[in-house]
Amino acid sequence: AADSIILVVDGVSGAQVQTEKIFQAAHQLPRAFFINKLEKENANLETAINSIQELLEVKPVPLTLPFGKESNFKGVIDVIQGKAFVYENGKSKETEIPEELKSQWEEAKEKVIEAAAEGDDELLEKYLEEGELSEEEIWKGLKESFLEGKFFPLFCGSAYSLIGLDILLQYIINFFPSPLERTVVIQKDGKKEEIPVSNEGSLLALVFKTMTDPYVGRLNYVKVYRGTLRADSQVYNVTQDKKERIGHIFMLRGKTQEDVKEVIAGDIATIPKLSETKTGDTLTEGDNITVVPPKFPEPVFSVAIEPKSKGDEEKLSTCLSRLAEEDPTLKVYRNHETKETIVTGMGDLHLEILLDRLKRKFNVEAELKEPKIPYKETIKKKSKAQGKYKRQSGGRGQYGDVWLEIEPLPRGGGFEFIDKIVGGVVPRNYIPAVEKGVKEAMEGGVLAGYPVIDVRVTLYDGSHHPVDSSDMAFKIAGSLGFKNAVKDADPVLLEPIMNIEVMVPEKYMGDVIGDISSKRGKVLGMESRGKLQIIKAQVPLAELSRYATELRSLTHGEGSFSMEFSHYDEVPREIAQKIIEEAQQKQEESQK
Repeated sequence: AADSIILVVDGVSGAQVQTEKIFQAAHQLPRAFFINKLEKENANLETAINSIQELLEVKPVPLTLPFGKESNFKGVIDVIQGKAFVYENGKSKETEIPEELKSQWEEAKEKVIEAAAEGDDELLEKYLEEGELSEEEIWKGLKESFLEGKFFPLFCGSAYSLIGLDILLQYIINFFPSPLERTVVIQKDGKKEEIPVSNEGSLLALVFKTMTDPYVGRLNYVKVYRGTLRADSQVYNVTQDKKERIGHIFMLRGKTQEDVKEVIAGDIATIPKLSETKTGDTLTEGDNITVVPPKFPEPVFSVAIEPKSKGDEEKLSTCLSRLAEEDPTLKVYRNHETKETIVTGMGDLHLEILLDRLKRKFNVEAELKEPKIPYKETIKKKSKAQGKYKRQSGGRGQYGDVWLEIEPLPRGGGFEFIDKIVGGVVPRNYIPAVEKGVKEAMEGGVLAGYPVIDVRVTLYDGSHHPVDSSDMAFKIAGSLGFKNAVKDADPVLLEPIMNIEVMVPEKYMGDVIGDISSKRGKVLGMESRGKLQIIKAQVPLAELSRYATELRSLTHGEGSFSMEFSHYDEVPREIAQKIIEEAQQKQEESQK
């Protein structure tokens, strides 16, 4: 939604990993820097500029210089105007550049003129011939260079003391791009094309953020790229293929909402109470074109969430759905295997903020837990067993008797039930009950209570009683027969294995590969992608629960990763034994 960005860099610590991430993410936009906190002890403009050059491999050009250092920092010098401004209580007063700073200013202005000349061939020719440019020509050249992403202006000051902010705002007005000087990428008939932002033509707008306000309800933040968006009108949501009624349109002024009748190209506004519209949707007057929305990173850090109060389950579910609508990097789903609600985000901080928002916005208190791993069970060899259920209690009894053969299927083979009964030893009407009993026993598992997968079960013999046999008796017999057969079929525990792609600078490769190996992982290959190395590996999910945090710590915040499910594989025996013992202990405790 932005037309340009300013990256704020700490004057003491310099550019950080996050600075690089944002700088790369905004590569299509004109980018500037603001060196902040120059009133702090050990703050140094030159050191901060060097950190930007080293980390981002660009050369920012200062347009303002500090007047005084650390606790004596009192103002800035405007390089182009050649004037100094000192500040008292946030208000500036123009003064002369001190003699001791004039050579620094002259050197800085020379660099500004060079940057301006490089933005335009005619200006470059004039500069090479005459060695100087007029102030008007400097502005023209800088603006063209900035728009093309060749020039990175740098400003300095103190946000806390309001030093240099008025000069920064003036520069924004003078040569940062207007929305009408930008373009937008659209998709039409499956093809992408770039079009200018314009007040002419029919409506084209992108919903770039959705928020839920406790008082107003759902608010959609919209950037208009073409035409006019009017209150009390009908628009077409191309993404959802739905028509929406626009009631009110608000321009936001801090916390104040200003009701307006219309907004034009370049404007950002909010629309309340749209029923179908959410982040990433395109609004038009009927044209079947979409604005190509931003690509959001896939969330990688998963935890289980539950309410602190038992009665809040439904309320928590509703609130999580609303927050997931607002945030495309937050995923919420119910894991039916482990019977947990899982939230997945970008890291532990992201999910801690989620808890805070639940409490602040919806008054719901929740807690996060390590998610259970969805283990599975299977068998490694064939076996046969009888399942017999016989009960006599006065009147009519219960009788069911089956013989089952079980055998392993290839991984991913699922479940097969084969009926090989001959001669009616198990009547046809009871066979579905046997299969149902087997399925129920598979769901409950045999080793540690996890579902059994990838088996073929063959019913090949049995017996019945003309009076006492029933569906219930044969269902229980099927369940008993399956459990008995599994015990002799070399049962094993299976765990989910994930494909992961880890993106890290080369200097961390050894540490990351070593860490993957310590997690029972297997490295499949490596490749280069720009400045980063991509490590492809397979790692058990049980080893990845805190990986987002661990990787950030291991790579000082420079590493990232994505993962997806690959397959199930056998858990090593010593680890499986611990899992089985824990499961049996929990079962015993629950029975008490």
